[in-house]
Amino acid sequence: MAAAKKPAPRRRTAKPQPRPCPDCQGNGEITEAVRVGTRKGRTTDDQQAGLCLTCWGTGEAPAA
Repeated sequence: MAAAKKPAPRRRTAKPQPRPCPDCQGNGEITEAVRVGTRKGRTTDDQQAGLCLTCWGTGEAPAA
């Protein structure tokens, strides 16, 4: 009676890295200008962080 052969171990291939989002460069956040006033909406020199709407904060480029 012959000995049973062991199955060859499977090689794991590296998953391709996702491309970074073109709008936020992979951060998931963008800066927005602060606007004040109700009617005219003057833009000030201040900035605030906002969620990137292209990738929804994941930092990965959306699928085509």
